[in-house]
Amino acid sequence: MAEPANHTCVGALAGAFGVHGEVRLKSFCAEPAAIASYAPLVTEDGRSFGVRLLRPIPGAFAARLSGVLTREQAEALKGLRLYAPRDRLPPLEDDEFYHADLIGLAVFDTGGAEIGRVRAVLDHGAGDILEVARPGAAELLVPFTRAAVPTVDLAGGRLVVDPPSETAE
Repeated sequence: MAEPANHTCVGALAGAFGVHGEVRLKSFCAEPAAIASYAPLVTEDGRSFGVRLLRPIPGAFAARLSGVLTREQAEALKGLRLYAPRDRLPPLEDDEFYHADLIGLAVFDTGGAEIGRVRAVLDHGAGDILEVARPGAAELLVPFTRAAVPTVDLAGGRLVVDPPSETAE
């Protein structure tokens, strides 16, 4: 399924939590608790949910979704991604980007040669890393820093990378 138009993925459901219809909600927001303020959230298949956070739990929140009353209903939602309308999200500072805007961009080296496309933006706690899919070659992992990615041109659908030599191959 595809991401709803003009929406950004802000979280995912990781199954039921408890026996009264609560869900385990993983937030992808910079401020994790902000996810509730973007509700109602929609799914790829068009369902819409109000969200009330109950308490933080390891790696997620215990939450209530509108219309979800039983453990079975909550468990059936496991794996669903939740989306918020783009215009409800906070404005970004200069040199800040939503991951969704970076995925799919064409990647060029500093000499102007196209080397691939951004497949994913990884975050392992020490800063974002771009995973670049290259035709006929292993993926390239590039730290998403100004030094390694000097140009991000969202309007042009491209970015320029100058990866550290040990990352290049």
